[in-house]
Amino acid sequence: MKLSIIGAGAVGTSCAHWALVKKVAEEIVLFDIVPGLAQGKALDIAQSAPLYGFSGKIYGTEDFSYLKDSQVVIITAGKPRTPGMSREDLLNINGEIVKSCSEKIKTYAPESIVIVVSNPLDAMVYVAYKITGFPRERVMGMAGVLDSARYRYFIAEALSVSPRDVQALVMGIHGDLMIPLVRYANVSGIPITELLSEEKIDEIVRRTKFGGGEIVSLLKTGSAFTTPGLSAIEMAESILRDEKRVLTCSVLLEGEYGIRGVFLGVPVILGKRGVEKIIEIKLTPEEEEQLKKCEESCRALIESLPNL
Repeated sequence: MKLSIIGAGAVGTSCAHWALVKKVAEEIVLFDIVPGLAQGKALDIAQSAPLYGFSGKIYGTEDFSYLKDSQVVIITAGKPRTPGMSREDLLNINGEIVKSCSEKIKTYAPESIVIVVSNPLDAMVYVAYKITGFPRERVMGMAGVLDSARYRYFIAEALSVSPRDVQALVMGIHGDLMIPLVRYANVSGIPITELLSEEKIDEIVRRTKFGGGEIVSLLKTGSAFTTPGLSAIEMAESILRDEKRVLTCSVLLEGEYGIRGVFLGVPVILGKRGVEKIIEIKLTPEEEEQLKKCEESCRALIESLPNL
């Protein structure tokens, strides 16, 4: 199995690190256009292999022909957010970067499954889909796994329980309009509505929505990378090992949830063919309205993209 990661910045390096730790592929390749960057990052990670017991290959390169035979390609390339910058501010510059990456994937890894991490996520995965021309099952975005992890952590923190026992789901766009579903959040099957006050739940929902921005404001010169990297590898692992995990991913909707033509985060089954099934859950009228706002926001971003 071969996993390729485009972009040797903080998130791409985190992906490569977690891929080695979890031993998700026998061959891990890190790409970047900056001379020596991917090679240096990969060599540093490779030197930890004896400590983790990893016996596969991990290396970096600027030569995109090494994408050949990749089962999964993760795109992390792009400019990160800085304090005060919205994901929408990144639209044009990252659109061109993701377009270039997608062209290389189409040329060298035409049978691969693509996971996009670059922001603004739901627009960037649309770019990758249009440029590669791959079927929708093989192009998806990482957002819901990360947002749900943050939601679960904040719930666990509020209750002083193990995060492993918390299950929660975030749907919609990867941005301020995301929908942390309170009805489905529970601790070992116990609804959080029986464990936390309405005020505390509202606070957790707000913090989840702005979880990325909170980290950006604290770091000053960067954005989150550890959990985003692991979230992408959780998706890649489910695909490479055909685990059939139920994860929230940004996928192209073609009538599901009454929405067509945009990528939004919804629960799916991930296996060796990519998105093997989109799971439709019954939403309340309020949740349906929130998802409609996500659709409108995403469609506006897509319409702002240069011609693809």
